[in-house]
Amino acid sequence: MAASANRATREADMTAQTRAAVWLDHHEARIFHVDLDGFDEQRLRAPLHHFHRHPKGSSEAHAHPEDEARFFADIARALVSADEILILGPSTAKSQLVKYFDSHGHALAGKVVAIETTDHPTDAQIVAHVRSHFRIPELRVR
Repeated sequence: MAASANRATREADMTAQTRAAVWLDHHEARIFHVDLDGFDEQRLRAPLHHFHRHPKGSSEAHAHPEDEARFFADIARALVSADEILILGPSTAKSQLVKYFDSHGHALAGKVVAIETTDHPTDAQIVAHVRSHFRIPELRVR
């Protein structure tokens, strides 16, 4: 009886706590909120422009300065309800996102539990990885 009560308490804590993962590169972000009941996904595209910026040196950015900040702000808004965040992706966008959180004083910076380099997984592979990372059991069939 006590063992089933402890399991029920652990499961209630798990569903009450929101765990999220964001897979991102410089073109898009795929955000997943995962719990015992399932997951939801949101896709955000980085801003695209129809004209090219020609920097005056090799050290200047080729992108428009506001684009990255706007993209990261959109990601931050999508993650605001998360208690723990796993950041995944193939490129430097992962570390740039964390720097954005730090430099803009986001509370999200303290919620990042891991940053991992991954290629371009499918949605199902991301969800499976998130479930494994946070030790969330597979969906139960009733």
